[in-house]
Amino acid sequence: MMSFAVIAAYLLTGGVAGFFAGLLGVGGGVVVVPMLAILFAEQGFPAREVLHLALGTSMATILFTALSSLRAHHAHQAVLWPVMRRLTPGILLGTLLGAQLAAFVSSRTLSILFVGFMLFVAGQMIAERRPQPGRRLPGWPGLSLAGGVIGAFSSLVAIGGGALTVPFLIWCNVRPHQAIGTSAAVGLPIAVGGTLGYIWNGWGHAGLPPGSLGFVYLPGLGIILLASVLTAQSGARLAHRLPIRVLRRIFAGLLLLLSVKMLWRLYGN
Repeated sequence: MMSFAVIAAYLLTGGVAGFFAGLLGVGGGVVVVPMLAILFAEQGFPAREVLHLALGTSMATILFTALSSLRAHHAHQAVLWPVMRRLTPGILLGTLLGAQLAAFVSSRTLSILFVGFMLFVAGQMIAERRPQPGRRLPGWPGLSLAGGVIGAFSSLVAIGGGALTVPFLIWCNVRPHQAIGTSAAVGLPIAVGGTLGYIWNGWGHAGLPPGSLGFVYLPGLGIILLASVLTAQSGARLAHRLPIRVLRRIFAGLLLLLSVKMLWRLYGN
């Protein structure tokens, strides 16, 4: 049985992840993964499987937060559906490849990779580099290739792809609100492919805690979803009211704090 404190922590994790998923078009994995790693360790899960369970469970939450966020952004006509359709084939192939690779990488390596990724994204958000005025979105081949890279890395570190999709689209001079809305749509195929991959690779894996479906911990997933699906819509509505510059810097600060927390767990003892 989970303690009240653990349940409350799951709810808080889901609420924060869902809010930022809607607010910035990210899947919420940058919040969910480090928090789940901490919670799973506190619950006494096998150390060698903590990160794989955190990654798989995070990817499953993105499936639902992406749907909720997508509905709200679509209502504001902020989703570029033709771009989303061109990115999707590469994303589906990339997510399956990333989930396969994650099964053969140690938890410590995944932790270091994830922290490095969060620090990179935080730096990009703070820098706010402006794209060249003449740059435009590539054609089908270029978008398919971009989708493959986004999908593979997103699945490997269990994120919804927004941390890569939003900067890529803005780099191609897509308006920020449309980049966020389209990123929310892109998170759906990433979540489908990634979740199936983590379930498949963890199926029948020895030592997983009761209630696991492959590398997806269902009790934690259910509690997180109670909060995240609701807050994702609130975040998406707020995204169309507040300055993007302020929101990006707030999120960058959150990434830095979570990075420090994960590094402390890796090297602090």
